[in-house]
Amino acid sequence: MEKTVAVVVFAGVQSLDVSGPMDVFCEANRFLAPEDHYRLEVIGVEPGAVPCSNGLSVNAHRHFSEATQAYDLLLVAGGPHLPSMDFGAAFDAWLREACARALRFGSICNGAFMLARAGLLERRTVTTHWGDAAELAQLCPSTQVQADRLYMQDGALYTSAGVTAGIDLSLFLLAQDHGPDVALSVARRLVVFTQRSGGQSQFSPFLAPLVEPSSVVARVQAYVLANLNGDLGITGLANAANMSPRNFSRVFTREAKVTPAEFVERARVDAARVMLQSTRAPLKTVAWQSGFRDAQHMRNVFNRRLRVTPQQFRLNFAAMV
Repeated sequence: MEKTVAVVVFAGVQSLDVSGPMDVFCEANRFLAPEDHYRLEVIGVEPGAVPCSNGLSVNAHRHFSEATQAYDLLLVAGGPHLPSMDFGAAFDAWLREACARALRFGSICNGAFMLARAGLLERRTVTTHWGDAAELAQLCPSTQVQADRLYMQDGALYTSAGVTAGIDLSLFLLAQDHGPDVALSVARRLVVFTQRSGGQSQFSPFLAPLVEPSSVVARVQAYVLANLNGDLGITGLANAANMSPRNFSRVFTREAKVTPAEFVERARVDAARVMLQSTRAPLKTVAWQSGFRDAQHMRNVFNRRLRVTPQQFRLNFAAMV
């Protein structure tokens, strides 16, 4: 039975948020009987051609006010400036009604903000781009934002992480509709993974936000980064700050928003990621230079923090050098 998939676009939309999911379902039609095809539609918040953030233009099939049918899947795309954009009460009302009619609905990247402003994320569990997760959580206090997931399902609501994660979500939805073999066939056509290992932490920097450069905490952070394979216990760090361990721990946690031990581990993970991406050094060398006890310790930390092994991380990202 034919399924309808619609993507909502707006001025400044990220083009890959639109083309990625649409290409998944378009390619799926190659492997499906005609009666099972997906019919794709683009819905514009504004009338006429919609400019994308990268300079491309998208011609929507119809304005949102004309989109009154019940879609099998309704997705809203994201864009660099979407967190601060408001499309007005009429659009928000339409989006609530359209999502209520749809069999499934959701967002790509920070398109979650569009759903949030329409009141569709209250008391739901969602994900979005790791860089926007904190702002989304602040906008919707009742929403649980899982910042390290590539995509999430909460009932009929589906949300995805940054940009290319829309492809991951679409392959997941395709597998729900037509099984893993069709999803694998499409993934091979697009030359992507059907299911990527790990979460968004693989792609995001782990270090805490910068503190005031002249502060004692900033000096200790610089000391950590320069001595990753040294003894970075609380006593040594407190000595470097010329403070008592108890007072240092309190001040550091208040200013850096993480504990000293958490900062040290994050710094070591980031250093290891850089080496894994940019060198062919053996894992034991990467572990030692990054400050881990040994390769197994590094593996345990990567599994806990990134949900991938160091070797898997290298396989995924070494080609990006």
